[in-house]
Amino acid sequence: MEKTDKKKKQLQVADCETCQYYDYDDEYGDYVCSQMLDEDELVRVMEHGAPECPYYRYYDEYTMVRKQN
Repeated sequence: MEKTDKKKKQLQVADCETCQYYDYDDEYGDYVCSQMLDEDELVRVMEHGAPECPYYRYYDEYTMVRKQN
């Protein structure tokens, strides 16, 4: 695997980790996407990363804190 491919794959994982729909699933014992992606959407996300996902929303855990101030 080339260096750029490896870096690209790492970025894709990092992108999903910042999504609000990336949740821990007790049944699988791992983090998974909680959105029901159809086959075409899943292929697009796997090839191009989370920014291509139609459900991607950046998760900011401090949003509620800012609203309370």
